[in-house]
Amino acid sequence: MRVIRGIGSFLNELLMEIAGGVVLTLVACLVLAGLAVAFVWGWGRSPLVAGGVGGALLAFLGYGGWELLRHARPGRRGRLAGVAATTLTVTVVFVVYASSCNCS
Repeated sequence: MRVIRGIGSFLNELLMEIAGGVVLTLVACLVLAGLAVAFVWGWGRSPLVAGGVGGALLAFLGYGGWELLRHARPGRRGRLAGVAATTLTVTVVFVVYASSCNCS
């Protein structure tokens, strides 16, 4: 009986992991497609604003990377640094999953 429960538990965990990976890949592809559509639409409206927003986003992600890699100082990290580091982490995860789908 324990063997059957163990196999059932293993299969349940395996299926949930596969389903989670599929959902995360689907969300990453949709986010990537949405960002591409928004950038193309913005570029058609105003290339200067679209380039500025893209540059500001890259600068924000760069700041998040710098905050993740620098030596931690004693004391509290600022909220903006935490948000930038979290945004960079989520972006890296989405890029990794979006690169595995056929939409990129």
